Amino acid sequence: MGKIIAITNQKGGVGKTTTSVNLASSLSYLGKRVLLVDVDHQANATTYMGINRANLKYTVADIFHETVNIRDIIQKVESVAVDMIPARYELGNIENSLINHDNKDFILSNALEQVKDDYDYVIIDCPPSLGVVTINALMASDSVIIPVQCEFLALDGLTQLLNTIRMIQTKQKYNKKTLTIEGVLLTMLDTRSNIGYEVINEVKTYFKEKVFKTVIPRNVKVSVAPSFGLPVTEFSPRSKGSQSYQNLAREMVELNERA
Repeated sequence: MGKIIAITNQKGGVGKTTTSVNLASSLSYLGKRVLLVDVDHQANATTYMGINRANLKYTVADIFHETVNIRDIIQKVESVAVDMIPARYELGNIENSLINHDNKDFILSNALEQVKDDYDYVIIDCPPSLGVVTINALMASDSVIIPVQCEFLALDGLTQLLNTIRMIQTKQKYNKKTLTIEGVLLTMLDTRSNIGYEVINEVKTYFKEKVFKTVIPRNVKVSVAPSFGLPVTEFSPRSKGSQSYQNLAREMVELNERA
């Protein structure tokens, strides 16, 4: 039975897409069957995985329009053994089209229920907002990973996200799920600066044992990899960024198998 994990933080630039793509890739190296779902209208995860958006017949937007079977939308990623539900710009218009939909918060959840047992992990890359699309992703998920940047004001805005998670936990009683925090992931650590380590201590004080031991450092290879349409785990397997995401995957799998 597959576990659905949303990567979310309404703050932009904290490493959601980078984490989604490289965690998915790293899980596949561990022999896990992985589906990556891009629900960000910027579609960066889709591009990051080397999928040409111009050639797509169907995208995640078709799930929300409820016009296409989810299995017809799934694409094979060429560079790694990961399946993907891609996104494109039209996803940006979904919020308005769902205003009068009676069951709008459960559309993605209902679709993923049809395929989740084909995978060990379903990873959802969420947009930097707490709108209808993100609510759908959280309603569909068993847990969330919250990337937090190791910089000043790292915890700014997280209260709103945690309130949203509590609201989802109440709503999920209808689809018999229980949303939990998989873990808080510290990203973009600049090892040359004290502020990064101060943020680590602040986040650990706030979230305690929910913070992953793995910390993702700032790394040039991680920044360059998307321009080649590859996860950094493929682009530069021995780089610090790649090794960190592989460590994260191992840590997460061990925690799940221990539970």
